[in-house]
Amino acid sequence: MSTQLLVGGRIYSPSAPDATSMAVTDGTVVWVGEDRPGRALHPDAEIVDLDGTFVAPGFVDTHVHTTALGLTLTGLDVAGARSLRECLDLLRAHAAEHDDAVIWGQGWDETGWPDADRGPTTAELDAAAPGRAVYLSRIDAHSAACSTPLRSAARVPGETPVTADEHHRVRAAARDLLTAGQRAAARAAALDRAASYGIVAVHECAGPDIAGRADLAELLATDHGVQVRAYWGQAVTSPDEARAMIAETGAHALGGDLFVDGAIGSRTAWLSQPYADRPHTGTAHLDVDAIAAHVRSCTEAGIQAGFHVIGDAAVAAAVAGIERVVAELGGPAVASCGHRLEHVEMINAEQSAKLAAWGVVASVQPGFDAQWGGPDGMYARALGADRAAAMNPYAAMAAAGVSLAIGSDAPVTPLNPWDSLRAAAHHRTEGAGISPRAAYAAATRGAWRAGGVRDGLAGTLVPGAPASYAVWEAGDLVVTAAKDTVQRWSTDPRSRVPAMPRLDDDAPNPVCLRTVHRGVTIHER
Repeated sequence: MSTQLLVGGRIYSPSAPDATSMAVTDGTVVWVGEDRPGRALHPDAEIVDLDGTFVAPGFVDTHVHTTALGLTLTGLDVAGARSLRECLDLLRAHAAEHDDAVIWGQGWDETGWPDADRGPTTAELDAAAPGRAVYLSRIDAHSAACSTPLRSAARVPGETPVTADEHHRVRAAARDLLTAGQRAAARAAALDRAASYGIVAVHECAGPDIAGRADLAELLATDHGVQVRAYWGQAVTSPDEARAMIAETGAHALGGDLFVDGAIGSRTAWLSQPYADRPHTGTAHLDVDAIAAHVRSCTEAGIQAGFHVIGDAAVAAAVAGIERVVAELGGPAVASCGHRLEHVEMINAEQSAKLAAWGVVASVQPGFDAQWGGPDGMYARALGADRAAAMNPYAAMAAAGVSLAIGSDAPVTPLNPWDSLRAAAHHRTEGAGISPRAAYAAATRGAWRAGGVRDGLAGTLVPGAPASYAVWEAGDLVVTAAKDTVQRWSTDPRSRVPAMPRLDDDAPNPVCLRTVHRGVTIHER
């Protein structure tokens, strides 16, 4: 066995809040404490001088679309477009420089455009990229603008951006035009980006209407240091079908983006009352019967299940479906599988209490609130101020006992864990945020738990835990309370609470110098 002794750093460990040193033997943390005893206990260890840097558990992003993220990194990203004209100019420039069979773009958001309150039309895409197949997804990835050649391939006529089933058909047609080389380059770019942000594992949320089985198989066969846990979003109706689906797809669970509804930005989230600016209540993909059948089948097969739910009607349907299975099979049987809900943005106190009692994990994306929350944000315009202010109630969910796990839904919001933690702590609705320490736990220990690892060690730096960590260049470390409570902080290690970087709005993000997963370096700056 070989031992590496890290010295001279600031170690984020609940068992030794004042630790400056950590010993790792064959990919496992074996000791945490101060430098002098560390050197005495491990005289033959390889010494790594941390030079005052901050060492903390590696992040796990619980909701990622790896290939789509990579296509944004290697292809056309229009998220920065400040107008419809600028969006089309970016497309025109990209088309002039690339001759790919399909132009795959992501990120337009008409809610901030001064020259249009709509997405690009088919005619506008045809003019910007004549004769080209163009797939240009809205920022929430639940609607897309597409060119005439792509519409023809998908047999979807029309002029305005597509949603729901038409969007799934168009995306499938665009996906079929991607080459193996494009997909491989995209996956590598996405996983490299993850490692560079201190992420040691991602949860891929795949499905037949997202990236398809071939893409998932290629991803799982990719040789990369970032660990991938695969979720397949397809409903089943029996335990045998659930087991067969796992075997056929190679997935680890049947959930993730198993759509009960859509997204608020595309006005396809399923609501109990109409949108404030549209005379409808969104789109329902699964009813209570289908939800219950899926949860029952997975529970009996011992497989983790889950759903994409955003609107209040979707959340209510998911809770009702799970409750039906609890009544049939018992709470312990359901809780043993650690089922989860993605996004779960419009949840009330009663539903939170039920999810907590049933051991259902909430995989949440604080970046949504940062981007679209607040009294003047897209949520308020779509739902009205009162409904918008009640969204993403992280503090209430945590207080009810719901296990939170933090992800990004990249490429919908950027793959940047520190931004997600800041958004969770600085919620746009007063009283809804959680403490920085709780947010960090939800992006590490809670995220491992959301992926079925319940040993109490993963996501921490204590003896016996996997040596999965990141080394950060960070400024002062502090201990802070939640934003909406009395602020208290201390840089004194005698406080016996591990300190972490500041998450103030004006504080710079730490810079990742090295990412290590189970003792193996997967990124080094």
